[in-house]
Amino acid sequence: MKFIGIIPARYESSRFPGKPLFLIDGKSMIQRVYEQVSKSTTLTEIVVATDDLSIENHVKKFGGNVIMTSKDHLCGTDRCYEAFKKINVNNKYNSNDIVINIQGDEPCINPEQIDLVANCFNKEDVKIATLIKKIDTEEDISNSTIIKVVCDQFNRAIYFSRSPIPFIRDKKSSKWMEENPCFQHIGIYAYRASILGEITHLKPTPLEKSESLEQLRWLENGYPIHVNVTTHKSYSVDVPADITKIVALLKATKK
Repeated sequence: MKFIGIIPARYESSRFPGKPLFLIDGKSMIQRVYEQVSKSTTLTEIVVATDDLSIENHVKKFGGNVIMTSKDHLCGTDRCYEAFKKINVNNKYNSNDIVINIQGDEPCINPEQIDLVANCFNKEDVKIATLIKKIDTEEDISNSTIIKVVCDQFNRAIYFSRSPIPFIRDKKSSKWMEENPCFQHIGIYAYRASILGEITHLKPTPLEKSESLEQLRWLENGYPIHVNVTTHKSYSVDVPADITKIVALLKATKK
């Protein structure tokens, strides 16, 4: 079983145009992501999937692998699938191999997280996998940009939401973490190659539209999502102001 890491990198962004090329302490964000991902002990191949020539040229310049994809994709999953098809034009991978969708806006991603999500596929019945992390502040529970998740006893996601879940009846929200562990979703996905082809052909679903969460489309169509628990927090760059916290993290790791 082989693991292919694909990093979607779109140029256009309503909140941060050109984000992948933004310099963070002397290196572009996409180069920082690529270098962190390269530290994984699991991946057979790493490639950036982009829709922009300037990103393509930049990745080639720092020695990374890159593939051009359509500008029409609405999500990273679709871009990953197109990239995988182009990578696999000579059938060097089979339907049981694993594609890992790695966020292109997390320059401090911990490579252990890639290995951790890959470990889910030690079980043959796993089709899609992702990571979750225990929430440790009340503020995060109420923050709608932090996606919450509840799971069953077999380490499969039951539901993802922007709202606090589970809701602890008859308890103040400040006591919820004492009553029941709350988990946030870490946005890294892994799929068996055959399943990736299937889910890209699914139509948007009611719950997905309500929460604006792509993974609900898979759950609504009966695709189980297995989870592994990470202790590493995820730090994504959504707007230019987020760069400040990334620079602080980089400085902290150098100490």
